Amino acid sequence: MKTNKTPLPFLALSVLAFIFALWAGLLRLGWRLPTPVTSLAVLHGPLMISGFLGALISLERVVALKIRWMYGAPLLAGIGWLVMLLMPKQPFGPFLLTLASLGGVLILGTIVRREFALHTVTMFLGALAWFLGNVFWITGSAIFQVVYWWQAFLILTIFGERLELSRVLKPTRVGQYLFAGIIAVFIIGVITSLDNIQLAARLSGVGMFALAVWSLTNDIAWRNLRHRLPLTRYIAWCLALGFVWLGVGGVIHLVYGAQAAGPRYDAALHVVFVGFVISMIFGHAPIIFPAVLGVPISFRPAFYIHLVLLHLSLIVRVAGDLANANTVRMWGGLLNEVAILLFLAMMIYSVGTSLKTR
Repeated sequence: MKTNKTPLPFLALSVLAFIFALWAGLLRLGWRLPTPVTSLAVLHGPLMISGFLGALISLERVVALKIRWMYGAPLLAGIGWLVMLLMPKQPFGPFLLTLASLGGVLILGTIVRREFALHTVTMFLGALAWFLGNVFWITGSAIFQVVYWWQAFLILTIFGERLELSRVLKPTRVGQYLFAGIIAVFIIGVITSLDNIQLAARLSGVGMFALAVWSLTNDIAWRNLRHRLPLTRYIAWCLALGFVWLGVGGVIHLVYGAQAAGPRYDAALHVVFVGFVISMIFGHAPIIFPAVLGVPISFRPAFYIHLVLLHLSLIVRVAGDLANANTVRMWGGLLNEVAILLFLAMMIYSVGTSLKTR
């Protein structure tokens, strides 16, 4: 495998955005920490969605397609979050992040033109949700409204990828129609957030829960939980636990409806963004890093430390949210971030070890 150092600066920028997003998350939880800018706490969502995840997903696509102009998307995302942090009262940073998300749409549009299929269209709709969410954000919509679009970006992107990877199971036509129907319900829910946010929360919840159930028979992860290869088994556990949390997120949206702030808002968002999305990142990282950098990552049993800590701490956090126990919620959130930092440290160590042996 040939080492590819071109993506390293873009990857470093996205990881740095992740660090600042985690810092902002602790401030939002109520931990008293020093802050480089007074508005850092309110930038938690944009830093996480566009500065980190949007940049990382775009970078993965660029490396796979090998088309240079596409590097504009992760570059704009990297510059955008830095400008947003340095000039929080100016619109330049959010505008650049919105341009980055437009780049994401153009990248997925290219992929759809090359291969028009259910999974590519699903991922394209995810990229479009990222862009539209950013447009609504920079034009004055509240974060609790915009977040439905940002959730859709990640959920549609991940399920489009999972549908593609699970083609080895040869999903039936009925299964594909069912997937398309669930996606349609979910997207209708997201669009409804423009007019009726309570209905949007519940329709989105139905879509999330249905996607989690759909994965039981249609995603290969569930069949790999007892795979003979340790890395494949680890990835399967990451994905399966992520699907479970997505189902929990669907239930929370159905039961409590839309929330603008408070403990239930924290629970509804983080069962999806931490329980589902971060768990998926834990699982896909040993595949993505070699693909992006051309550096193999060897599985280590220690990978399970951050995985177990992430999910146990999320249980603590959500329990604190639903019981309105702020101290419990704060400690659960802190341990969420400890798990994520352990994961980052493990990935950096694994990549560094592989580079030294070259």
